[in-house]
Amino acid sequence: METYGAWSLIPTLVVLGMAILTRRTIESLLTGCLVGLLMTDPIHVVSRGSDILLGVLGNDTVTWIILVCGLFGSLIALLVKTGGVLSFGDTMTRRIHSRSQSLLTTWFLGLIIFVDDYLNALTISASMKKITDRFGISREKLAYIVDSTAAPICILVPFSTWAVFFAGLLEENNVTGNGMSLYIDAIPFMFYAWVAAAIVPLVALGWIPNLGPMKAAEARANAGQPMPDGVDDNALEVDESKPRPHLLNFLVPIVALIFFTWYFDIDILRGVIVALAVTLTLILSQRLLSFHETFDTALEGFKAMIMPLGTLVAGFALKDVNDVLGLTDFVIGTVQPLMTAGLLPAVVFITMAFLAFATGSFWGLFAVAMPIVLPLAESVQADMPLVVGALISASAFGSHACFYGDSTVLSAQGSGCSPMAHALTQLPYVLIAAAIATVVFLTVGYL
Repeated sequence: METYGAWSLIPTLVVLGMAILTRRTIESLLTGCLVGLLMTDPIHVVSRGSDILLGVLGNDTVTWIILVCGLFGSLIALLVKTGGVLSFGDTMTRRIHSRSQSLLTTWFLGLIIFVDDYLNALTISASMKKITDRFGISREKLAYIVDSTAAPICILVPFSTWAVFFAGLLEENNVTGNGMSLYIDAIPFMFYAWVAAAIVPLVALGWIPNLGPMKAAEARANAGQPMPDGVDDNALEVDESKPRPHLLNFLVPIVALIFFTWYFDIDILRGVIVALAVTLTLILSQRLLSFHETFDTALEGFKAMIMPLGTLVAGFALKDVNDVLGLTDFVIGTVQPLMTAGLLPAVVFITMAFLAFATGSFWGLFAVAMPIVLPLAESVQADMPLVVGALISASAFGSHACFYGDSTVLSAQGSGCSPMAHALTQLPYVLIAAAIATVVFLTVGYL
């Protein structure tokens, strides 16, 4: 196969540079594809580009991910629209009598609502902010706890949109065995997520003090102003006039999702289809929404997944272009003599965490990285679940730390503070978790 040597890096460098400058993922990936096609065959760019896109969309794995993520979007939209998640939040918060209880309950809710980081960020903040206000807790601290149980928790559970996406990437990159099985094997090694989630109760109990900008935010809240100046907190305000549906409207679909995914041999597509059917039955039988409103909401939820799905398709297209350029062979040939199996996991985590933070790309970047990192791991005989755990930990770090990441923005918006205030106040805790995770990756890599 013809290879382009160091020139094969150009499309990926274009993607990273453009993502940093524009903060737009899909456009950056497609630009990288265009650059690669111009390098290989500038005369037939349109025909080769369309062939690659048709090949990606005709891929069984890509079709499966599109269906799963789209149906997940529908399920999430219906659970939010009917108020089922808020019923769950109400039930959990009735017996809260102290500041630490309110913060620990917020953390616990984040552990429970693991299906999707968007669902997590929006619903927990909406359920808890009135309670945390009562105990003089700043909206920034609420946003930190909500954000720390969004992506970090979603990657630890195989019944989530993150798990579906990354398991699909693993499957597409021809890993040995089933993609979801490898994902599950890697969960114990997703050290950043474990550490980030474990730090939260220590902060909630005051065992880890308020650091940096969080100290000023908490001082302001203790003085009687939980919400910072200049923030519009009406966009995601809960409609208290509407009666809450029964708690079972949340619990039954979630239990159905988990049970039937297991029943169908960890096939989350079949699990989410059954959970969606159960949800529709509950809504229509209780007349929580009209027939038209129910299916309009489900369609809106599916449409909400267009951006991550577009990222997926563009990422796979860039992978095909990079394969033509011989990028993987070049990187392995260059790095392998310098890399050891023990060092690789920590290097992967640090490098990919920085890139995810810089580009704001927590899914698309890894569609580019996996075809490079996984063959490299095989070539140096590194422990594959450990390397996959490092890759996905880096993605969770990016989502957690990036100032303009979607999870950061949603957590801030739902909690009632600006994204920049939220990002700056949580940054010391994020860096502590990342430093601990790096040490653990080094230690386990050499063990």
